Amino acid sequence: MSTRNVVVLGSETLRKKSKPVVSFDENLWKLLDDMKSTMQEKKGMGIAAVQVGVLRRAIVIEIEKDKFLEIVNPEIVKTKGKETDSEGCLSVPGFYCEVTRPKYVRITAFDRMGKPFEFEAEDYVARCVCHEIDHLNGVLFVDYTDEGKAYKKSKGVE
Repeated sequence: MSTRNVVVLGSETLRKKSKPVVSFDENLWKLLDDMKSTMQEKKGMGIAAVQVGVLRRAIVIEIEKDKFLEIVNPEIVKTKGKETDSEGCLSVPGFYCEVTRPKYVRITAFDRMGKPFEFEAEDYVARCVCHEIDHLNGVLFVDYTDEGKAYKKSKGVE
């Protein structure tokens, strides 16, 4: 496993929509392993492939201490409720703001071997799943609030 550079706010890469993974092979496995290593080194709770400069629909989330979920080609199929809490991001270092997200989410996705699965999450893990799926669609948490928009403007970023 290697650690990769994290793409930060201001990079056009973060605003691009990621493409579906079509090959569930050694290249994907290395990417997922490197994402996990990068996330752990940077002390994150989740990371999307786009955050390491790869425009593929792949995510790694730490759902419990030392328990990781790899999500490939995720699709949100159901959400319920709303919850507002503080968020941060490896791609927006040092900035946090309150963001409203679904309290519950159900997704369909694939694992690293290409096997389909469904996953349900609530509260903090649901927040992480939604945050990382946003990355795959070129959306950042700072896009949701006036505070985040002001922060982007202060950095000369739109």
